[in-house]
Amino acid sequence: MKAKKIKELMITLSDYATVPDTENLAGAIRALKQSNTDKQLNHKHRAVLVYDTSDHVIGKVGIREILKALEPKYRQFASSDKAGNVSLTHFGFNQEFLSSLVDKYSLWHESMETLVAKAAKTPVKDIMYTPSRGEYVNIDAPVSEAVHQFIIGCHQSLLVVEKNRVKGILRLADLFDIICDIMP
Repeated sequence: MKAKKIKELMITLSDYATVPDTENLAGAIRALKQSNTDKQLNHKHRAVLVYDTSDHVIGKVGIREILKALEPKYRQFASSDKAGNVSLTHFGFNQEFLSSLVDKYSLWHESMETLVAKAAKTPVKDIMYTPSRGEYVNIDAPVSEAVHQFIIGCHQSLLVVEKNRVKGILRLADLFDIICDIMP
């Protein structure tokens, strides 16, 4: 039996939500909503891919980045990776300490409407997540390689590349659907 390749399962860039790096968060959310009007999808898109002036995909704006953009004060403390993901629980901090940070840094002291209105103008290049090397997979790679990357890297999606250019995205949820379909 022939092993499935990534290109057989991926979503092409033309079928995924994308925005230029000059777009703001409101425009990215509009693009995400528009992409989710396609009734053919089993799962809605949860991120927008960001491209530069050379049409190279350089980042992603997903739910986590959108929520972080609502409260820019998160940038003031504990950035644990290049994407600015705060994960203090990995350092053994308890829930009481984490909750105290909300008061200490005056996080979420404005109304949700005010925070959303302010965040809407934020450029996506300022809040996007830049994928690491382990979040790219070759278009001709076997699906087993992607499964390995999903498990080891704890990723929700992988960018599919051909000749150093992103051609699409492979989502964990879509891969799981295929496994469920095969399961007796």
